[in-house]
Amino acid sequence: MSDTIVAAATPPGRGGIAIVRVSGAAVREIGERLLGQLPQPRIATTAQFRDRDGNAIDHGLALYFPAPQSYTGEHVLELHGHGGPVLVEALIRRLLELGARRAHPGEFTQRAYLNAKLDLAQAEAVADLIDAASDAAARAALRSLEGEFSSRVLSLSQTLGELRAQVEAAIDFADEQIDVLSDTALGARLEAATTQLAALSAASRQGRLLTEGMTVVIAGRPNAGKSSLLNRLAGHDAAIVTATPGTTRDLLRERIVLDGMPLHVLDTAGLRSAGDEIEAEGIRRARAAMAAADRILFVIDAADDPHAAAFVEEQALLPTGVPVTLVFNKIDLAGNDAAALESGDVGADLPSVRLSALTGAGLDTLASHMKGCMGFEAGATDVLSARARHLDALTRVDQHLAQAAQQLAARNAPELVAEELRRAQLALGEIVGTESSDELLGRIFSRFCIGK
Repeated sequence: MSDTIVAAATPPGRGGIAIVRVSGAAVREIGERLLGQLPQPRIATTAQFRDRDGNAIDHGLALYFPAPQSYTGEHVLELHGHGGPVLVEALIRRLLELGARRAHPGEFTQRAYLNAKLDLAQAEAVADLIDAASDAAARAALRSLEGEFSSRVLSLSQTLGELRAQVEAAIDFADEQIDVLSDTALGARLEAATTQLAALSAASRQGRLLTEGMTVVIAGRPNAGKSSLLNRLAGHDAAIVTATPGTTRDLLRERIVLDGMPLHVLDTAGLRSAGDEIEAEGIRRARAAMAAADRILFVIDAADDPHAAAFVEEQALLPTGVPVTLVFNKIDLAGNDAAALESGDVGADLPSVRLSALTGAGLDTLASHMKGCMGFEAGATDVLSARARHLDALTRVDQHLAQAAQQLAARNAPELVAEELRRAQLALGEIVGTESSDELLGRIFSRFCIGK
């Protein structure tokens, strides 16, 4: 990290103000050559930004943050100028001439992590706060950025460390004939740690829904009303709706928010024998999208197909492991009781919703159903911004604690109990970054915007 990086910290395009950020060891020298003299630390100072010939590129405010009291932990210079793309690029080119290089996506925050200004969970919360699609998501991301998620992870890790120390002490002093595995207090502390983990996992699952949302694929036969349902959920005409079968040829994606939970909705080509190569490709993409979805909404024309014959024919071709909800559409035409599956019918054991994409009747029921499927609770207060990798780590912690409890109950070798506790601590360390790889860091920070 000896080099100095530069990037615009504000979005591209025209605006009243644009901010260019510079971070690294050469900031002091660069600032003096660009501005004539370096501003006093943390005091906004009016200045002219000059080119190599001394001519003004722009004028505005300069802010200097000496290391380590800066966002990245390095010397940082922020230049606040006029928000024109030409001016911003001219200023960046001048900074490149002075020895900086263009920053990679997320590199400022990555340096903050590497310089111990943020842990890994906090660094990810920076991106989550920027990308928040609702007030609830923003609040959850801010709590994680302020360290609440990390502190709960570290508290649990400390609890497990103390348990592990107790078990390993019994191993080291085996001659004292201390049967630590028969200690009821140890079992109670392990059970308390499991309860602590369960609360953390619940808060994280809610946060993951706020951050990443749920991916739903609308599937079914042509003219069942899939595109009409997408338009109704999106609140605008996102898809073309006609009476001609096969109108939708490609995937149509819309992002909506249900009580704070982002919902990624994909409309797909109607499932049938393709009429041409283009439609066949659309159907192939539809099946690929279904395989990657959190849930499939299989839309059925309740007026023409009250017993879901279309689903019966398609069921064997649907991806295994992806839950399905049957959506009986067009109840405005079919009547309230026209579509009904009886016990023993194929699909009778699946959840179903009756609605009209045309009138909007039943949409509230569908929304409640989708939130319930994901375990989302609107208005939940104990929510922490989290990602899929965090939930994966917490799941592994739960598995290791379950194994430790099993070994403890069987009074097997204490080495096995200690090893499960060690593995649980390692999984927790992955969340905050005490256990991380260069590949993981590269994957996380590459998703950040440039300038952050």
